[in-house]
Amino acid sequence: MQVLLGKYCGFCAGVRKAVETALSVYPENAFILGEIIHNPDVVERIRMRGIPTVESVAEVPDGATLLIRSHGVGKAIYEACAARGIVIVDCTCTFVQRSQRIVHEQSSLGRTVVIIGHPRHPETIGLLGWVAEGGEAYVFSSPDDDFSILRDKNISVVAQTTFSEQSFSQTCENLRKVCQKTVEIFKTICYTTVCRQREAQEIARRADAVLVIGGKNSSNTGKLYEIASKNCAHVYWLQNTEAFEYEKIKFFNRVGVIAGASTPDWQTQEVLFKMEESNAEVQATTMQDVVEEMGKEERYKRGQMITAKIVSATDEGVYVSASGKLEILLPKEELDCETYSREEYAAKVGEEIEVIVMEVTPRVKLSQKMVKKLREEEEMLKEIEDGKEFSVICTGFNKGGLTAELGTYPVFVPAKEIRSGYVRDLEKYVGKKLRLKILEIRKERRKEIIASQRVILEAEKEAREAAKAAKEEAFFDSIHAGDVVEGKVERVTNFGAFVSVNGFDCLAHISDLAWSGVKNVTDVLEIGKRYQFKVLSVDREKKKVSIGYKQLQPQPWDLAAEKYHEGDIVHGKVVRIVSYGAFVELEKGIDGLVHVSQISHEWLDNPTSALSIGEEVDAKILAFNPDEKRITLSIKALQPKPEQEYRTDRADRGDRENGRAKGKKGGRKNFNAPEGEEDEYREWKEGGYGGASIAELLHREGEDEEN
Repeated sequence: MQVLLGKYCGFCAGVRKAVETALSVYPENAFILGEIIHNPDVVERIRMRGIPTVESVAEVPDGATLLIRSHGVGKAIYEACAARGIVIVDCTCTFVQRSQRIVHEQSSLGRTVVIIGHPRHPETIGLLGWVAEGGEAYVFSSPDDDFSILRDKNISVVAQTTFSEQSFSQTCENLRKVCQKTVEIFKTICYTTVCRQREAQEIARRADAVLVIGGKNSSNTGKLYEIASKNCAHVYWLQNTEAFEYEKIKFFNRVGVIAGASTPDWQTQEVLFKMEESNAEVQATTMQDVVEEMGKEERYKRGQMITAKIVSATDEGVYVSASGKLEILLPKEELDCETYSREEYAAKVGEEIEVIVMEVTPRVKLSQKMVKKLREEEEMLKEIEDGKEFSVICTGFNKGGLTAELGTYPVFVPAKEIRSGYVRDLEKYVGKKLRLKILEIRKERRKEIIASQRVILEAEKEAREAAKAAKEEAFFDSIHAGDVVEGKVERVTNFGAFVSVNGFDCLAHISDLAWSGVKNVTDVLEIGKRYQFKVLSVDREKKKVSIGYKQLQPQPWDLAAEKYHEGDIVHGKVVRIVSYGAFVELEKGIDGLVHVSQISHEWLDNPTSALSIGEEVDAKILAFNPDEKRITLSIKALQPKPEQEYRTDRADRGDRENGRAKGKKGGRKNFNAPEGEEDEYREWKEGGYGGASIAELLHREGEDEEN
């Protein structure tokens, strides 16, 4: 079986640029507006890098990166992106850009623009977006369309770059017949499209069957299929290798293979390999056959490094020869130079350069730029083998782990080497950055780097834990109970505040914040502020440190001597009532006792008959002992004594004293403390709560009355 392989198989320059850009741009926060090219397999490969496809700019976040596909878009898209800070990576084909400029310029001159193409094709839609404001444009797709609407208009005609050359010519002829005014025609069909279509026609005429390889949604591939079908009875459209069926072509002697501009070379090669696997004796008429015919010594292998001599320079690049027989084009994009200059390289004719063979089918492709890249990668690989960390973007996964690429080297990260523990969902890592260290290099077929992220993460964790332990050790060596330290309040709870002291969390319990006690921590301390604290206890084993704030603050009784004196009139609130009196709070932390006998001039069986908790009262200080922290108060001392009871009360007072001492029948009942209050009452009676006994207080009261 002889295979006639089209010379123009594979990506055109515009498609190649778009695909290579999409495969190299950093995928984080990047999007593609529409399918980058009309080839499902290529689109899926790009999607697996983590770059999603969107249908409108509205789906793209502000400040993101947006790839404009090879078909181009309207002017409004660029303006919308600029307004929202979206970074554009423009992959529009240069031929399409030329068409866009023509549409804009001609419509700006007031001419009616006619676009010959498919109305729903993205390139055609994009061209309409370049019509100047106020201008008009029409789209026609067939020579048989009705052009009468253009009869009285000056028109400028452009074509979709992948449109049929024959159909475009016929349409232009029909336009001239209808239009009575100026018809200016711009031939905007891509020259490679013309070459492909002519080649498809020639191959189809010579072949018994034709295989057309490319996406079913590709306009240029569809046009090749249409041309081939007109010239050959057996034409099969293969979207990918899976669609190939050898049984359909095995009885043909001559099979043509052509591919659209959006069909990658590897898809064409896979079809050829599959034909060989089917035991077909494939004799492909390719550039390699030409090479073999011109000299057996010029057999190239993919990846081979050769020394070639510059023979000539053109606008497309330079022609080189390794043996002096076959001249091969080295495209300017593959030269190791920043800017290509034909004149500069014309002066280098005769010089030898080192190049690498990139492809051998369907034609030999060379690169000088890749030589430099490979040498840089070799240096990088040496550093990686010495243990240097490197980073890649995960491009895919399989049941064993994650896949990626480091330059030309494939990278594989086994699932157990992604992080500590079992990783269930591998897909979530696609498009994410991986930090890796090499485990080994497999060299069975091509160098494959086996790497681990887990070793980096675990080493960093160990380093953090070691640093934390050393820091804690130094902290506990430097802190002791009784130290005064400064700390920042980090957070509060209902039981206290956590304070950072030299980077270590210490607890200030709520009971150690104020001498008077507090309900809420924030009543005393404010989050984010720094305060002085006293270290109360250090537990090195449990890694706990207790600190106090109140221990550095003066106690209320420390200042009481300056505020209170015997004989002063004070104001306070009743906070507790017992059988023998009431405690009055003068301020937070300072209480005074009003004995039941000092509440009222009348006899009280129980203080609650005259006072209630929370009631505010005025009282006189009868006795004050700051050392013992006791104040004795009297409310009745501030109340007027009824005149008619004055002497009776004096006698009764004596009787009360005697009655307490003797417990005689007919006297006032005993002032012994109720059960449960004996100790507290005894403390008061023996001098507590003011340092004066009952008798002394009564004696002082009598003197006051006589005076």
